[in-house]
Amino acid sequence: MLYIGIDLGTSAVKLLLMDGEGKIQKIVSKEYPLYFPHPGWSEQKPEDWYTQVIAGMKELIAEADKSKIAGISFGGQMHGLVILDKDDNVIRPAILWNDGRTYEECDYLNNVIGKDKLSEYTANISFTGFTAPKILWVKNKEPENFAKIVKIMLPKDYIAYKLTGVNCTDVSDASGMLLMDVKNRCWSKEMCEICGIREEMLPKLYESYECVGTVTKEIAAELGIPETVKVAAGAGDNAAAAVGTGTVGDGMCNISLGTSGTIFISSKNFGVDKNNALHAFAHADGHYHLMGCMLSAASCNKWWMEEIIGTDKYSEEQKGIEKLGENHVYFLPYLMGERSPHNNPNARGTFIGMTMDTSRADMTQAVLEGVAFALRDSFEVAKSLGIKIERTKICGGGAKSPLWKKMIANILNLKVDVIESEEGPALGGAMLAAVACGEYASVEEAAAKIVKIIDTVEPEPELVAKYEERYQQFKQIYPACKPLFDIIK
Repeated sequence: MLYIGIDLGTSAVKLLLMDGEGKIQKIVSKEYPLYFPHPGWSEQKPEDWYTQVIAGMKELIAEADKSKIAGISFGGQMHGLVILDKDDNVIRPAILWNDGRTYEECDYLNNVIGKDKLSEYTANISFTGFTAPKILWVKNKEPENFAKIVKIMLPKDYIAYKLTGVNCTDVSDASGMLLMDVKNRCWSKEMCEICGIREEMLPKLYESYECVGTVTKEIAAELGIPETVKVAAGAGDNAAAAVGTGTVGDGMCNISLGTSGTIFISSKNFGVDKNNALHAFAHADGHYHLMGCMLSAASCNKWWMEEIIGTDKYSEEQKGIEKLGENHVYFLPYLMGERSPHNNPNARGTFIGMTMDTSRADMTQAVLEGVAFALRDSFEVAKSLGIKIERTKICGGGAKSPLWKKMIANILNLKVDVIESEEGPALGGAMLAAVACGEYASVEEAAAKIVKIIDTVEPEPELVAKYEERYQQFKQIYPACKPLFDIIK
């Protein structure tokens, strides 16, 4: 049988066709616009997502035996607010995960409602990217739109709704809304009251690998697929990527170098760090995970390469970088503010340490190292909980860089396992669809049979020691700059 994985990303949707043995048959990508109507705002039109998903699916399965398509599932950008009215029309453009407009609402949630109560209700505190503060923003700033809300959903769930007519979400994606009681895997009545919404506005909760329904007759006819095609709930992009890299079960780690950067640690047990510096979320395998998320990762390198030095030859720029652990230039990678572990939407990208002999290569190196150092900030929080991690998988666009992988291995002192297929959330989505259809008994079984390690980047003791000294310097820069970030607007 064949399974479709849909990765609804920030810049494009990636669609993947996988057979029952886990072999990838075809991959299609379709882009859509991203809008920045005000500084710090980030929006997309859900209608654009749907248009490109349908176009992408048609292209994906054009040469396939459509009668063998059994299931569809998703990975998707998290936290985005999609609101529909009584006629199922989108009320306003979706407010995305990397949108920083909810500073006042986060301040209210964290300091008036209180972080302790939020953590008690949801296992997390408020970050500007989360969904609950966005709902409060619409309530406060666009009351006429708030009054029209009948359905609230996340980005990938809008696609699931259009395909099936079922208003659903999964526990991993819902964990990032600040509306779910993560420990008990149910909606928080207290958070609904705080946000002024009714629970019936929210989607029904499923485990990521559960079937939520089948495609509608209209969708089946348009795509030429059977009406029996099952749709599984899917997962937030990071949880789906973790499935796609085999980061399931207890004590596994995955680093994602995409537009955002994450360090993802799977766990059989529920746990929260005392400062809520890491997100405590439900995982797509039926258990839990801790996640540190930085808002700008590979996007920092894209910004530096294309906007500042004006090139798209990424590998060429990295060729001249040889003296690892000796760079005197540092870069704070906070181009969109920052989430983990600082939770500061006012943080900004910063270079420090330049001299008259600083080269273009030094600056490029600083950008790559800055992202790795920032990932280590979150890793240090996980280590403080007594979690022992010796190796990590890696995925995302940045994972294609051998240099970046070497930096991460040595800055975090971890063995970095490279997998055969770095297709992340799209592959994870297809695997979840296969589990929903009974091809595999569990997510763990699917991961064990499908995910293969083809290379490991080992840390080098001498380089680890050099980077340890550099990291100790790096971690002093943000506290020193923080007072300036609060006054630079």
